[in-house]
Amino acid sequence: MAAAGDGPWLDDAAGRLVRPFTVSNGRTEPSIALDLMSQVMATGTTPLGYLGPEHAQALDLCRGPLSVAEIAAHLKLPAVVTKVLLSDLVDCGALTAKPPAFRHNPTDRSLLEAVLDGLRRQL
Repeated sequence: MAAAGDGPWLDDAAGRLVRPFTVSNGRTEPSIALDLMSQVMATGTTPLGYLGPEHAQALDLCRGPLSVAEIAAHLKLPAVVTKVLLSDLVDCGALTAKPPAFRHNPTDRSLLEAVLDGLRRQL
């Protein structure tokens, strides 16, 4: 039986029925460089040819700008698979991608403290 809201791709007992790398046809390298913080947005151009249901879901999510990480979370797919799907949509002109506005140092103490403070406020 499918989990509520997840459609035919998830099963309560078996888990994901379609393996993530099947979604990207086994590809693990996107055709363009995408960071987890890259912002993608739909252009309004309809993609030509067949795209899978995950492509359509990603395109639907991108009506407004969203980060690659947010899209991966919504699709419940690994980031690398999501990057491949998004790069397909950029290649066919259906999405635009913009690199993060700032480059951050993942070991920057002030950044890590700000994230920790934000998490504490959420809990």
